[in-house]
Amino acid sequence: MAQAGQGFKRVLLKISGEALMGSKPFGIDMAMVERVAGEIAAAHGRGHQIGLVIGGGNIFRGVAGAAGGMERASADYMGMLATVMNALAMQNALEKKGLDARVMSAIPMPTVCESFARARAERHLEKGKVVLFAAGTGSPYFTTDTGAALRAAEMHCDALLKGTSVDGVYSADPKTHPQATRFDTITYDEVLRRNLKVMDAAAIALARDNGIPLAVFSIRDEGALLDVLQGRGTFTTVTA
Repeated sequence: MAQAGQGFKRVLLKISGEALMGSKPFGIDMAMVERVAGEIAAAHGRGHQIGLVIGGGNIFRGVAGAAGGMERASADYMGMLATVMNALAMQNALEKKGLDARVMSAIPMPTVCESFARARAERHLEKGKVVLFAAGTGSPYFTTDTGAALRAAEMHCDALLKGTSVDGVYSADPKTHPQATRFDTITYDEVLRRNLKVMDAAAIALARDNGIPLAVFSIRDEGALLDVLQGRGTFTTVTA
């Protein structure tokens, strides 16, 4: 879908926590954070309203913690706190680029950031502020992908953009299956039927049921975000 970016004024950008590791084995690579912040600033300068959800896998992954013997809900809450740390790092980088950025957490922590309130978040976006939605949905057993789809629906976003480590949706994991083929376009139902791991099933179903197109691209490719928003470059569009 070459014109995927046309008409996308308000978007929700979902970035995996792993993307912020850069070349590091874990944690936050501030050079990578600043590069992504620069791309967000460039998109914002083109008139796009941007909401942002960042995962926490670079710091803590709930499922891995549960597999190691920790109770799942407790592990997931730790993962939510990791997303707040990532959001604060990105907020700092965005402010250095001259943007007004607000972190809004689904878990209230008023000494650190704002608590999420839908109407206030919409006002922030309308005023040109970048809103970083942290702490997922605020409840365990939901991924940050589902949190991103939820916030995209609540904010009436024109699209949900997922920046990953690969340049679209493939028939299998291209890292382990070199013969995997990339889709230019695919339907939500086909993603669910094939059990493709681009996002979890709840997130895909939520985007489908609310008519939110999904664009999947590689955040590791410099300039890819603006390319997607301008309908060029390499990405996969997921629609009905």
